[in-house]
Amino acid sequence: MARRRGRVVRFHSNQVTVVDLEDGNRITLKLRGRFKMQGIRPLVGDIIEYTPDGFGSGLVENILHRRNQLTKPSVANVDQVMVVATIKEPETPLGILDRILVLAEKAGIEIVVVFNKVDILETEEEKKKLQEIKSIYARIYPTICTSAKKGTGLKEFKEFLKNKVSVMAGLSGVGKSSLLNAVNPGLKLRTGEVSRTGRGRHTTTYSELLEFDFGGFVADTPGFSSLEIKDISKEELKSYFPEFAEYQKCLFSDCLHLSEPGCAVRYAAEQGLIAPSRYRSYRDILKEIMEGGKERW
Repeated sequence: MARRRGRVVRFHSNQVTVVDLEDGNRITLKLRGRFKMQGIRPLVGDIIEYTPDGFGSGLVENILHRRNQLTKPSVANVDQVMVVATIKEPETPLGILDRILVLAEKAGIEIVVVFNKVDILETEEEKKKLQEIKSIYARIYPTICTSAKKGTGLKEFKEFLKNKVSVMAGLSGVGKSSLLNAVNPGLKLRTGEVSRTGRGRHTTTYSELLEFDFGGFVADTPGFSSLEIKDISKEELKSYFPEFAEYQKCLFSDCLHLSEPGCAVRYAAEQGLIAPSRYRSYRDILKEIMEGGKERW
């Protein structure tokens, strides 16, 4: 039989469930023995070639080249990361938000920033804080405000997800599963309330691509379960802060934007042209990288 192509939506033992790219049907396939012998393991999101056996199953013949790959969660060929943050219950620290954004930037994946639970912001101070924080990120990424309970921003959120492979990222408890249930109730994802400590409870424990009724997939995973900054050099970190590019006309071409004379990025942060919180996050992550390499700070 002629080979067909499919997208892996679940990997279990020596079998994979795929959605055929041509007819949209689901089929469970077995892996040829050479995959195990060569230590090759498919990831959800992989595009594979397979040979159907005519009895509702078949064999995986080949795993095609991956456009990109996340490790935690383990997903391949992702179109975008939907980074979800909240102003309260729980409050997402900007340093954590920026760390997630750096990891997504490193993976070379498009980013959308979602500020969820806007319905619980009651005071003018809380609403002002949302607008101030949103304005920081709206200069860099597509940014939307949502409420799963009130329906705020869900139409726009759904449009971002349509016909794409997405990963949800953000602290536990920010309402990732609630948002997905709101735009596609058939997913029936478990949701977790925020504990008294202000921390959410994890509601997903394994990787799987869930298919939307309106087209597209989302990775049902624990999200960015590790926020550890690895394999990023001190020289490349600045490239993961896109707003720096406009101001990188420093006196020295290898400027790390710390205390070097003639640093245009540091000057821009001092003038408020770059958000001071973003510059602080850059310095904090850079310090971590340099201390990890036992370099002088």
